[in-house]
Parts: sequence; C-alpha cells; structure tokens
Amino acid sequence: MEDYEVIVPFQSLQALGCHVDAVCPKKKAGEICATAVHYFEGDQTYSEKPGHNFTLTADFEALYVSSYDALVIPGGRAPEYLALDEKVIALVKQIVEARKPIASICHGQQI
Repeated sequence: MEDYEVIVPFQSLQALGCHVDAVCPKKKAGEICATAVHYFEGDQTYSEKPGHNFTLTADFEALYVSSYDALVIPGGRAPEYLALDEKVIALVKQIVEARKPIASICHGQQI
C-alpha cells in the first residue's frame, strides 16, 4: 500500500477522536504491513521506495461490520491483489449493504 495514502487517513481520523483499526487479510493485530513511497523522477516516471512499516491494530478474521461506522481503502498496489480476495469482497459487500460510507484512494477503487 502507498505510505501516504494509509498513514494520513489513519492519523487524521484518530486526531478527530475516531477509533480506527487497520487490518489485512491473513495477518493479525500487531503484525506489520510494509508501505511504499513513490518518488517522481520525471514528467511521467516514478520509482517505488520502501516506506514506513505500518502496524495492524486488529485481526481481519475477527471484524464485525456492526462495530464500524465506515471503511477507508488506501491505494497503492495492494488493492490489485485484495480485489481478488473473496473475504475482502464479502466484507465490502456487507458494508455496502449496511449503507455505511466507503472512502477509497487511488487504486483502492478497484475493490
């Protein structure tokens, strides 16, 4: 996932007093997800560099849609893979059916 696209919404919502969880399929709370930073090196060229290690705060398998008010899906390359994960799609469908807001950034819209 793209560093800025996950860290800024996460910290911004926390600054507003929201309880925010970060999850990833097949990972548990306390595990790390690596992020990437995109450096633009020309008009249409960029390279991808290692970003911050982002610590997950909850277990994906233990999520209950009723416990959350909204979903934020960050961008980067991760959504390209998450869009193929049946459990991720099922979770997003539950959130849609519950009529809760979903914010997606950049590639997050692929989900």
